[in-house]
Amino acid sequence: MTARLIIQLAALLGGLGVGIGAFGAHGLRKMLEASGRFETFETAVRYQFYHALALLAVGILWHVKPELQSLGTTAWLWLGGVLVFSGSLYVLCLTGITKLGAITPIGGVLLIAGWIVLLLAARQV
Repeated sequence: MTARLIIQLAALLGGLGVGIGAFGAHGLRKMLEASGRFETFETAVRYQFYHALALLAVGILWHVKPELQSLGTTAWLWLGGVLVFSGSLYVLCLTGITKLGAITPIGGVLLIAGWIVLLLAARQV
């Protein structure tokens, strides 16, 4: 992973977050409210967006401080975390398959692990 790739992934996740969020708020709102999943969908979008912004910051930091190689680990953990956490919530909301809720915490653990790796990397700044 490179700083450039992290920034590109941040842009992709951010853009998708805006698109998915708008689609949920406008195109899927009635269906999500009827199933009681509107807030769950919003949570998925919110966490995706938070981590898109965090990835952007990490990409910029890595560009400035390329010796902080662990920032690549942070990026991978966050990317995996968003895919598992937000992705499982999106699928749950759209399909109603509640068993997917069992993997959502794995995504949360990946997100937390990324923050811990960032914390450790910050000691070198």
